[in-house]
Amino acid sequence: MGVHHHLPHAHAGNAHDHHAHDGVAPLRALAAALALTAAYALVEAFGGWLAGSLALLSDAGHMATDSAALGLALFAQWVARRPPSPRASYGYARAEVLAAFVNALALLLLVGFIVFEAVRRIASPAPVAGAMVLGLASAGLLVNLVTAWVLSRASPSTGVRSALLHVVSDALGSIAAIVAGAVILTTGWTPIDPLLSLLTAVLILRATWRLLAQTTGVLMEGVPAHLDYREIGNALTTIPGVSGVHDLHVWQMSTHQAALSAHVTIDNGDAWLAILDAARRMLAERFHIDHVTLQPSWPLQSAFGDRRVIPIMPADGG
Repeated sequence: MGVHHHLPHAHAGNAHDHHAHDGVAPLRALAAALALTAAYALVEAFGGWLAGSLALLSDAGHMATDSAALGLALFAQWVARRPPSPRASYGYARAEVLAAFVNALALLLLVGFIVFEAVRRIASPAPVAGAMVLGLASAGLLVNLVTAWVLSRASPSTGVRSALLHVVSDALGSIAAIVAGAVILTTGWTPIDPLLSLLTAVLILRATWRLLAQTTGVLMEGVPAHLDYREIGNALTTIPGVSGVHDLHVWQMSTHQAALSAHVTIDNGDAWLAILDAARRMLAERFHIDHVTLQPSWPLQSAFGDRRVIPIMPADGG
């Protein structure tokens, strides 16, 4: 009769205690950064429409991607505080992933619009108010720098670091719009505006594609990209008393949390608790997997007394 050992309860308690003590500063920093970025994205979008600047509009779109990233990071901090329920035994972390997936699809449409409009404007240049572009883009860069400063002062966390990277990349979009405004103001050459908007579109596409790939992997319950399935299986077999591993599955519960289940073939049932503790500790320390379900099994005995050990690794990935 198999024995299952589930670890999420002890781990969840530690995680919630950690967020309760250290999560306030990141929450406030992310909320402030979100307010600054989202508000100025609206201002820049309206200004870009008035000025006829695609570079400003695309930079506003880039700031919108940052707002979405900040919002998702903020949501992740909040949802991590919610305990699992009878209707959601794994908790609510997948809501963050689903929202990010939908957001990535919307951003792909935004990139398509920017590219289409840029090509149209390169073919038929339109007048652009260079002074307004220069002023609004400069203010946008200042907002990015203030937002980066707010995030850099927050307690370190994965969500804050990710959001900070988004904000720093957005500063490049603001610089591109500043260059466009300065060139138009000094030379009157308006094609620089759609050309630089294409550069901003590439920045948005790069960040969006990474987000889409990451969220798709989570929703498909794939093995996390930073983990090696076979390495994990082989590591389990190195634990004293373990002769094989089968039915091994590793999947993502959320963008930052992995889970594992497996059947472990052992030589001596009396040693199971020690093996279980060693496996749990190794998976947490080496692979940062602490949501683990392991079931012991024993080598089969034939009529002649020889032992048939279940293979260490299955032929196909789990």
